[in-house]
Amino acid sequence: MKQAATGALLGLAFGDAMGFPTEFSTVPQIEAKFGPWRDMPLPVAAGTAFVTDDTQMTLALGEGLVRALAAGPLSAGLMEPPVRAAYLEWWRSPENNRAPGMTCLRACESLSRGGAWQDASVIGSKGCGANMRVAPLGLLPGLTQEQRSGAAQLQSALTHGHPTALAASELTAQAVWLLAQGAAPERLLPLLREHVREQREVYRADWLGGLAARAQDPDPVRFIARGWDDCSAALDRLEAALRRPDPEADPCLAAGEGWIAEEALACGLLCFLLFPDDPQAVVRRGAYSSGDSDSVAALAGAFVGAHLGAGAWPAEWIQVIEYRERLLALGAAWDH
Repeated sequence: MKQAATGALLGLAFGDAMGFPTEFSTVPQIEAKFGPWRDMPLPVAAGTAFVTDDTQMTLALGEGLVRALAAGPLSAGLMEPPVRAAYLEWWRSPENNRAPGMTCLRACESLSRGGAWQDASVIGSKGCGANMRVAPLGLLPGLTQEQRSGAAQLQSALTHGHPTALAASELTAQAVWLLAQGAAPERLLPLLREHVREQREVYRADWLGGLAARAQDPDPVRFIARGWDDCSAALDRLEAALRRPDPEADPCLAAGEGWIAEEALACGLLCFLLFPDDPQAVVRRGAYSSGDSDSVAALAGAFVGAHLGAGAWPAEWIQVIEYRERLLALGAAWDH
């Protein structure tokens, strides 16, 4: 058994840890510090490979989902309270000191006041904080497509309410799920394209309620279609990059810098699809980039980990990764 959940969660954390010291740096600056990209080590300080808010919020979402599922089949009503509580626990934690995104901080402050979550959602933000944490929804066993799609959008909308944040979160979770289920890397993009076409005019009111009314679109369908169209354009750029692949080039030059959700997805997919059978190269390539390196590498690591499973990662990396016990516990629960 390949243990896709364990592999994906570890991969996300390894990519995040790799990208932590390179975020906000240019490629020449990264090269001066770490040497050639293919030799980049997993950064370890005081015996620990430290991660960022990307892994912290992934754990918050995953553990919130575990609590939600203990109450019954996943629905918006069962999911929102424990996931909100988990996000707020992260927000209040003294370990929330890893340059977290402003949208997450602003929305969590609003969520802490109580009331409808839609009022806290930052409707104009499509930052990659929406989908750098969504991998658990591609790994949870037993979800229907509707549950996976709706829950992926809801977990984004608690902080990032832009339609592109919602669509990119769903598409990211779908990519993780497809790879965990055994989809071949060469089939991934066609399957994601098909998903975009099928979902383009589906507004999930049972999961999002009246969120769309807080935007300026004429109706909910045109609200969500705008997000899927952004994702489709990002996949266009990814396909163009793969027609002339350059493994030695900064992936952000081809797929976008990753600060926004659809670019983080596309850039993470590019790093994975360049090296689908070389997991260490995947996370190194993501981290050794000029954009939002930790989020790009975290998504890339989740994709290759879902594809290859837990055995893809060196034991010495597993021993030093921060939050190892929590990552392994979630993975073990979902790999049965």
